[in-house]
Amino acid sequence: MERDLISHIAHGDHPIASPISEAHIDRLLTRAKLPEGARILDLGCGGGEWTLRALALCPDATADGVDISEHALDSAAQAAKERGVADRIRLHRVSATEFGGPEGGEPYDLVMCMGATHAFGGLVPTLEAVAGFLRPGGLALVGEGFWESPPTPEVAALLVDDPDDYADLAGTVARAEGTGYVTVYAHTSERGEWDEYEWSWTGTLLRWAEENPGPDGEAAREAALAHRDMWLNGYRDIFGFVSLLLRRTR
Repeated sequence: MERDLISHIAHGDHPIASPISEAHIDRLLTRAKLPEGARILDLGCGGGEWTLRALALCPDATADGVDISEHALDSAAQAAKERGVADRIRLHRVSATEFGGPEGGEPYDLVMCMGATHAFGGLVPTLEAVAGFLRPGGLALVGEGFWESPPTPEVAALLVDDPDDYADLAGTVARAEGTGYVTVYAHTSERGEWDEYEWSWTGTLLRWAEENPGPDGEAAREAALAHRDMWLNGYRDIFGFVSLLLRRTR
């Protein structure tokens, strides 16, 4: 069973696809204070939930969403139609690292990369790439993992090859700002947001497995149980998630 299909199913009841609540998403987007006619880019947009919320908050904004998952982009297109914003969003099935921008190459007011910094190889190269899309003084909204408490080697190995791939919260902010940004707002995901995300991810996938017996159902079940074990017996309360709203300074 394709990995991106498993992820698509698992996020069916939690389309935000990050451990963060709807209220905090809207707060982050509102604090961006985007100008009229804002241009938005979402790298690794998934089902497009962040982009669609931004378009709802900014009625004259337009957006580009980029992802490699056909399943996710199909969902994003359908959701855009249902919310009446299909004429203001363009979806691109291409790797975030290969996206060169739309025709004309105009810069963006806001570039988002929520939980997809792995596509660029980490936070620092992500922000360096994002800078190439931003207008002077533009904003980046980036979601990144960090160590809430020092991980044991065993826990770190569940998530990364090198524990130094992530820092603590202060170190994460320092890494971001060291690439030419200043943090103008942020949200650190709370335990309840993490629990909602993880129980939804694993539970939705397990329900799907029950309703779809056979090889695919068994593959889904194994993926859900492995993920749940890694969370409950591994990184819970050790691995955190921060959403950084950053203004480009150079």
